[in-house]
Amino acid sequence: MTFDQTILKLIMDASLIVKAVMLILVLASLASWTLMFIKRSQLSKAEKRLEIFEDRFWSGISLNKLYSDLANRTDREGMAAIFFNGYHEYARLNKGETPRLLPVTDTAQRAMRVAETREMDKLEQNLSFLATVGSTSPYIGLFGTVWGIMNSFISLSEMKQATLAVVAPGIAEALIATAIGLFAAIPAVIAYNRFSDKVDRIGIRYENFREEFTTLLERQAILTKDKA
Repeated sequence: MTFDQTILKLIMDASLIVKAVMLILVLASLASWTLMFIKRSQLSKAEKRLEIFEDRFWSGISLNKLYSDLANRTDREGMAAIFFNGYHEYARLNKGETPRLLPVTDTAQRAMRVAETREMDKLEQNLSFLATVGSTSPYIGLFGTVWGIMNSFISLSEMKQATLAVVAPGIAEALIATAIGLFAAIPAVIAYNRFSDKVDRIGIRYENFREEFTTLLERQAILTKDKA
């Protein structure tokens, strides 16, 4: 019998509770790996869109032209959405469509902050699942291990002659639950830390852009006021 066959036999011979624990951990691992691939693609696209928009924004293009181009699109995301919401509010107030209770740039920045929060929420979505898998899987596996070892010792107490060969299979099948728990937890923790760092870095770039764009709007508002 090979090592793989031995492991499979131990799993098949495990008690119902231990099997249920193993199944939960396997499903959690599959779900976390699926989420990892989805999140990796999402963050990569977000970084790419950010780079493209920044290059275009700082290329010297007219703000009105950039705003008009984005107005015709329905897929505004990330920094483009922050810019669009801020400039939309700035342009609307400059036209005098609504009374000004606050400076134009303050109102525009509030609109950008709301858009930024919305975009960050998209990036952070489901990250808590990875954190949950990473923090709870070892304990779920440990529960299966404790249950399996407990059953082994209960069986041992009912035998007249106790040997290591009698309890070893039960203990081995119980330890498999801990191994599966670690297999589910370790990648989830690594992915969570990596993705959280990427989200934080993107968030910092959003915030920096919002502040820089607000400064540009303040300058533009001063020039418009002087011309008037």
